[in-house]
Amino acid sequence: MFKKMMKSFPYALHGIMYALRTQVNFRFHITAAVLALLLSFYLQISTVELLFVLNAIFLVLAAELFNTAVEKTVDLCTSEICPLAQVAKNVAAGAVLTAALFSVITGVVIFIPRIVMLWR
Repeated sequence: MFKKMMKSFPYALHGIMYALRTQVNFRFHITAAVLALLLSFYLQISTVELLFVLNAIFLVLAAELFNTAVEKTVDLCTSEICPLAQVAKNVAAGAVLTAALFSVITGVVIFIPRIVMLWR
């Protein structure tokens, strides 16, 4: 079982690399994640707060990957304009937006009070 699981990792990494190469929004979220982590260490947030930041980061990245999978699957199934295909793409994009909003709220709650304290 472990060997079979280890064989699947290259496929997953190929998927992540595909998203990095082709998806502008995925690259944006990776950049935002790096900045959030740097800010986390600079502001010396607690372990629990860091876990919330990491949760927000990975939620957004996973949502972006699912969104890309849905978009490519829909594109594979139909090249015509189809209302149901558009619904699938819109719902997947909505999932990314929801995750991104959670990420922004998490950042505001954790970072803003500390940044305000730095200015005092």
